[in-house]
Amino acid sequence: MPNGMLLKSDGFASNLSAPGGKYTLRDYCGGKQISYDDVKIPVSLETFIDYASDFQQRLVPAVDERTVVGLQACREGFELQVANETVTSRQVILAVGITHFAYVPSALAALPTDLASHSSAHRSLDRFKGSDVTVIGAGASAIDLSALLHEAGANVRLLVRGARVRFGSLPGSGKRGLWQNIRHPSSGLGPGWRSRLACDLPHLFRYLPPALRLKIVRQHLGPASAWHLRSRVVGRIPILLGHTVTSAEVTGNQVQLGIRSPDGGKLSIKTDHVISATGYHADVDRLGFIHEHIRSRIRRIGHMPSLSPHFESSVPGLYFVGNAAAGTFGPLMRFVYGSAFAAHRITERIIGQ
Repeated sequence: MPNGMLLKSDGFASNLSAPGGKYTLRDYCGGKQISYDDVKIPVSLETFIDYASDFQQRLVPAVDERTVVGLQACREGFELQVANETVTSRQVILAVGITHFAYVPSALAALPTDLASHSSAHRSLDRFKGSDVTVIGAGASAIDLSALLHEAGANVRLLVRGARVRFGSLPGSGKRGLWQNIRHPSSGLGPGWRSRLACDLPHLFRYLPPALRLKIVRQHLGPASAWHLRSRVVGRIPILLGHTVTSAEVTGNQVQLGIRSPDGGKLSIKTDHVISATGYHADVDRLGFIHEHIRSRIRRIGHMPSLSPHFESSVPGLYFVGNAAAGTFGPLMRFVYGSAFAAHRITERIIGQ
């Protein structure tokens, strides 16, 4: 996430999981005198990172930050290659987040990295000042990135495949009524019964037919942006709705994009850089550090691992949490709000052995 970005999740839905529900984001902000509200004040990236760092130092101080470059089976369970050292473990929990799963449309995949990138590649946007930048996508990353690029002095346009850009609703100023709560119950994933069920019943999601699970994960909580971004984007940058990139080629120091318009017509756009804010597709085979012998033994739901009620894969002792677990437990696993459910389930399993 770039500097200056705001989290899409509300404050109350951005807590890390700790025993007894302690060390919440509210607690941290109160101690640091940072303005906080459960829903009305967006959480900045900087605040969340500082909170997460403080959480880690308080509760999990012994963290080895070296990168695991290899994981394979051994007599003791698993052998992990870390730098020049080999570590053995009976059980491994893979909390790889979205790092390996960035999705780039096929039309853009072959472009050189100095002319095209995924939204996850950017921390600072200063280098784009004065440049022509085309952002592709319609979700929170695309909208937030477009706003930040515009404010950093870039000439930015947004290409959206769909017919509209969706923004969340402005938080209400008063208490919600009973009927409103019944029709649109609130949850850590937003309002509505589908989101509420995703939060309250993830343990039942795994009993749905696999094809239906994949459809729900793909379609529920699709591209949408937070309410506070509307004023920073609408009317400030050109948004091309219903436009699809069909081709891309390098011309000099620029990219020439072939675009199909809503009426089927064709147009061409030259731009200095293309950023794909097109999300993430969890895929076990993209975890290249896992030895092929282990990956081949992992049962799948689509490209995601099929997991037990305690997040264990078909390889005994190997667990998956986060985005990779969404095929088994639903959309909740794509958000930090799902960390408590995963932590409790896995802890129950490991302590009970």
